[in-house]
Amino acid sequence: MPRLLAHVALLLVAFTYGANYLVAKGLMPDLIGPSGFIVLRVVGGGGLFWVVRGVLRATKGRWERVERGDLPRLALAGLTGVAMNQLLFFNGLNLTSPVNASLIMTVNPVLVLLISAALLGTEVTRRKVAGVALGMAGAVALLLLGARSQALHASWQGDLMVLVNAASYGVYLVVVKPLMAKYRPLTVISWVFLMGALFVLPIGASQAAAIDWSAFSAVHWQGLAFVVLCTTFLVYLLNIYALQIVQPTVVSIYIYLQPLLATGLSWWMAQRGGVDYTAELDGWTAACAAAIFAGVALVSVPARKAT
Repeated sequence: MPRLLAHVALLLVAFTYGANYLVAKGLMPDLIGPSGFIVLRVVGGGGLFWVVRGVLRATKGRWERVERGDLPRLALAGLTGVAMNQLLFFNGLNLTSPVNASLIMTVNPVLVLLISAALLGTEVTRRKVAGVALGMAGAVALLLLGARSQALHASWQGDLMVLVNAASYGVYLVVVKPLMAKYRPLTVISWVFLMGALFVLPIGASQAAAIDWSAFSAVHWQGLAFVVLCTTFLVYLLNIYALQIVQPTVVSIYIYLQPLLATGLSWWMAQRGGVDYTAELDGWTAACAAAIFAGVALVSVPARKAT
């Protein structure tokens, strides 16, 4: 039963991320500027993490304190895992299509392997080298395709921002790993969001202040709540729950669902009068996606041991 619940949690995470591409895209840039949106995410989601910490303190009677020597690492984690990661992603999504953004995000495990090898000396086998080459070739080809095409919704500039965002998140995963081993995950993520806010606020405060709240309809409020509560806060809790039961490799496999869900939801919305982000899909895009998927599989899925 626990394993089943873990997979249900991961499915909810994948669906939330898949829907987030469309929900966030629908609010930007007419109602909320992308950098201002990140201010709302960081302040709203980060504030909720601190509220949960406060509730736990009330029940357990004390905070888990972090050592002063770990503050620089927390600041770097806040810069790469919150500020750069979220600002680049939302500004990139603002310029490109949800389908392209979701495809490029799947290359994250490949980038994590490269960064781990560079910073931690992680062993890279020939199989993983082939995966890195294949996955990056697919991502670069998708960028070049966007640069040469006359797409209505996709752009190479937006695709590049999403790719750099995936790289910054890869650095974050490497930087934050020792902290996760030393402190409770909730303690780490609360401090990471607090540090990230220090970088995000100077950049996005003007866009956040310029939001015309009177222009929001009920649907817009629902979309904003979805991004802050579900994509920023709930997804983290579900991932933590799942990681307590299944291996990280199992969690990483669910990244394949994001572009499939984003594409499916794009088509579903188009049938109901929404923007058709799938109109630009063609054989070349499918080939790029196949290369990325194959590369991520070679990097993420453990090789079978000889018996």
